[in-house]
Amino acid sequence: MAYIPPHKRHHKDGDRSAPTPSPIPISLNPRFKETLNLGSSRRRQDRHGAGKIVYAADSIFRWWPVGAAADGDPIPVSFRLEPFDWETIEQRDGEKPLVLVSGGGLEESAGEEQDTTPWVSITERVVPDLIAAAASARDELKHGGDEEAKLYFMAKSGKNVFPGGSSVSLDYIKKAASAPINSTNKLRKIFCTNVPHSHMENAQITVAPKIGLSFHSQKDHYHILISDKHRPDLTITCKCTITESGQLRLYKIEENIVRHLVADISCLYKKLDLRLFLFTRRKMKIIDNEENEALNKIVMSAIIDPDVKGGLRWPIGKQYYGERFSVVGAWHTKCITLRSDKMRLVLRHADRFDYMKSTGEVASELSLKMIEIARLLKEGDIESNLLEVMVQELKVCSDESDIQKEIVMEAIAENICSKTLCKYMFSL
Repeated sequence: MAYIPPHKRHHKDGDRSAPTPSPIPISLNPRFKETLNLGSSRRRQDRHGAGKIVYAADSIFRWWPVGAAADGDPIPVSFRLEPFDWETIEQRDGEKPLVLVSGGGLEESAGEEQDTTPWVSITERVVPDLIAAAASARDELKHGGDEEAKLYFMAKSGKNVFPGGSSVSLDYIKKAASAPINSTNKLRKIFCTNVPHSHMENAQITVAPKIGLSFHSQKDHYHILISDKHRPDLTITCKCTITESGQLRLYKIEENIVRHLVADISCLYKKLDLRLFLFTRRKMKIIDNEENEALNKIVMSAIIDPDVKGGLRWPIGKQYYGERFSVVGAWHTKCITLRSDKMRLVLRHADRFDYMKSTGEVASELSLKMIEIARLLKEGDIESNLLEVMVQELKVCSDESDIQKEIVMEAIAENICSKTLCKYMFSL
């Protein structure tokens, strides 16, 4: 009988969408974390299946809720935890994760006054962390001496979800929400980037033209994630395009991104949440002959197959190169990019497969790359005292006319956090 790779095997019930479980569990105690536990090393990695999430040693991680009345509890009493459908997490942890939901709609909130401009409070709160994280990133890039490295400031739509079972309670979440602003946040959660198709359509058709974005490109890429035993802290990403003959062509090799700031905001009374994060990404600095030969052979051996998860498969033994390199993940992404001089809106459909866990996932993802802000942050042109003055002006002008308030709010938003983006996020 011909060998059938695990990711292409059918279940007896005919459900090909359900991945075949690994015969040996990857971990007897899987972690549901995205927290910081920094040691003495310059960087820290969190393993999440095929990839590694890498944090700078002095990275900043925050979570907080917005949208409730300014003088009320961070999470109103009407909120509760409800199960959230996320097959990948259910398979990993054996139970559904949880999300915060309101006990009633906006019109049923018994006159409770919600914060109508949460994007202002987001801007005020994220400014100090963003400036500190950018300074740290500049220092790391300077000492790394790599001109190819780039700094990104990005916003993503998604959903903050919490582990199921009894490990996290509503009281525990409320306590974390009431913690001091600058305290280290160790709340156990993960950010789901999969958003409804209607959200993607609305962003492309309605929102993009309003904020001055126009169509830039549509690309079809394959990403092959490769583990190198000589460098266990690294996941190599080979980004590939398709040639006219239907073969893969390797055109970019990248290292793990390094996160300097992650700010996850739970948007109360709204359907989706917001993530703001600052990170660096670099091409691999040195590729020796062995590495070059290995990566190219793995890429050229890949077979494009739309019927398997991740879109790629390999003949037996071809997903390895000696005992050093091995494929740990495959992605197929289709991206539509709309852009202006200052930002790019990326709508991505991603089909991913994790060879370490034999699990796959399909997601629709929306992100906004704020390229002008990233450039200013990298060059150090955004001064903290200027932003602090802006925030103070906003507070001082609370008794001024609505026109004056709008001018100050817009100045803050345009300089640090896209006002239009945030207003759009909170209008969902």
